[in-house]
Amino acid sequence: MPRISAATVADHRANQHAALLEAAREILAAEGVHALTPAAVGARIGLARSSVYRYFASTADILAQLVEDAFPRWSARLRAAIAPAGPDDSLPGRIRTYGRAALDFVGSPDYALIPALQAIGLPGECRVRVDEMHGALIAPLADALREAGADHPALRAELAWGVLRAGARRLMPDAAAHDPAARNPAAHNPVAHDPAAHDPAAHDVAAHSPAAHSPAAHDPAAQHDPAAHDPEPAATADDIIEITLDVLVRTLR
Repeated sequence: MPRISAATVADHRANQHAALLEAAREILAAEGVHALTPAAVGARIGLARSSVYRYFASTADILAQLVEDAFPRWSARLRAAIAPAGPDDSLPGRIRTYGRAALDFVGSPDYALIPALQAIGLPGECRVRVDEMHGALIAPLADALREAGADHPALRAELAWGVLRAGARRLMPDAAAHDPAARNPAAHNPVAHDPAAHDPAAHDVAAHSPAAHSPAAHDPAAQHDPAAHDPEPAATADDIIEITLDVLVRTLR
């Protein structure tokens, strides 16, 4: 029988459960959802697989319990972030604070839940619960907009969350692994699917356009000007955060 390390059996089980959840969070963040199994979680804290099954029925159950643990914590944090307090309690200032807290989620081990939930099939009731808790993350922003008299605050908050998600994808070190657009930009480029891009007539028009006969079009120096072909400088994490927050505030102006 396992040694009881708490005052009561109930306390012991609560401590054991908390340790297993933390182990699961670490495995998920470091190795991904395919490494997350009851056996792996138990091994991380030295608990036999048969004992782990007292707490988790499956990998999907582990994920569901991680969601139940993480989302309420982040919801409370976001609600506190947008509360009218601090040096800048204007609505734009509160929105920036809320946005920064939401982006902090990206740097936490909890964020690994997002691609994991996309990668594994959850039972229908679990998906409904995930949707409910996702709504709880957006609710503080919608409430603040409602209090400020904005029309359709829930819709505005949902759309604004899309800005935060876009910023989050740019902050993820493995964004390309989870973002189809990052893996294949052409697949999401309207030009790649524009019939005119493959229309000989369109090319013929382009060939006879004034730009085609401009001096720069035939100037080797202009064609090989590094400044003309340099990609946009890479954005730092601070750049991404600040630009995301700027866009977020502008979106909700």
